Amino acid sequence: MSTRSTPVAVQTAVPVPTPAPSKTPLASSGGSSDAASSSDSIAQAKKAQNVKRSPSAIDVDRSASPGRIKTIRNSFRVLKNLTPKQMDDFMNSYIIYGLDWENEAQMVATLGPDYQSAVHDCLVSYYSVLNHLCALGEVEKMYIPPVMNIRAGILDNQLLYEESVARELGLKPGNKVLDLGCGRGRVAAHMSKYTGAHVTGLNLDADQLSSARAFAAKRNLPLEFVQQDFNVLPLPLASDSFDAFYQIQALSLCKNLPATFKEIYRVLKPGAKVSLLDWVSLPAYDQANPEHAELMRRIKPLIGAVGTPTVEKLHQALEDAGFRVLQSGNASIDADGLQAPLIERADGYFRRLQALVMALVKVHVLPAHFKTLMKRLTKDGEAFVKADRMRLITTSYHILAEKPLDEEKPKVFQS
Repeated sequence: MSTRSTPVAVQTAVPVPTPAPSKTPLASSGGSSDAASSSDSIAQAKKAQNVKRSPSAIDVDRSASPGRIKTIRNSFRVLKNLTPKQMDDFMNSYIIYGLDWENEAQMVATLGPDYQSAVHDCLVSYYSVLNHLCALGEVEKMYIPPVMNIRAGILDNQLLYEESVARELGLKPGNKVLDLGCGRGRVAAHMSKYTGAHVTGLNLDADQLSSARAFAAKRNLPLEFVQQDFNVLPLPLASDSFDAFYQIQALSLCKNLPATFKEIYRVLKPGAKVSLLDWVSLPAYDQANPEHAELMRRIKPLIGAVGTPTVEKLHQALEDAGFRVLQSGNASIDADGLQAPLIERADGYFRRLQALVMALVKVHVLPAHFKTLMKRLTKDGEAFVKADRMRLITTSYHILAEKPLDEEKPKVFQS
């Protein structure tokens, strides 16, 4: 967007190395020491990548960034010990991504009259596993960021975007900020470290919240995390209690956008700003076009989208709640507004990781369910890239709004 400040120039990023199964120490059985060896081998591949990249390649605050080696090792251990029920629940959870909030009849026919509760259960089963799968690569925060600088990688583009959000919200030390769908709390940690703000994160998954709390406590950050399904209203938060609000790619899980935005409006102080980054279908998308519809069918499970809002619906829901929209447009300020370069980077990494995992499964170093996990994780990345390049959809649409101090409503600036 033209209103964003341009990030500083960076050095050319080093490509992600391809893990080579033939060079990985393989053991003959699947004991715990073998699993540790397998996770360590992949961790070493990431370490080699990080060593080659200059730490001063881009001007961002990495002080709240997690240690990648330890994160990868811990996630491998959790995934290794998944029970058959956890695996079944995870795979069965994908049923919700073939549905849409707007087609209630289909929801009821598939999930029953209490479909909202069924969606909740599926989301818990899905994210309790997915957060560890994503942590094996550069998407522990579970979002592909806007391309803020094409020469930076996924992690630094995430930091660049998050810092731009902090600036546009005007965050200051001591401000109280609400983060909807906070995941493992890594974005909240960066926001707090970068600005000194106190961030409260909401999420429905206890596993992610446990990780978030431990991460914040170790760094002595003023963060609070609340286990809450944001489709269950009202939220357990006081009125007029937050100075700002942000969310990143959580709104497709929201059943009733107008009701949710009204609740966000309630808990924000007058004058508070709201920053949204989310998945939308763009004007070029035609549901009646078979190619478009097939791409949508493949992408929704990949990114974990139940609903598919349009820009117009987001604007309307915000305005109906009382907000006024200040800015609206694609958040990617590089790569011609496309996310495809970063999507391809993430997809390529996980496909190379999949090849390594398959080799380790074959020689019984990793349990067989890793094969199922990696196949599911890497399915349909090419559809995401194609639809992005066709400008049918994006997960980097950005809206800045505010709770007004008065009734005056300014014009919307759409880029």
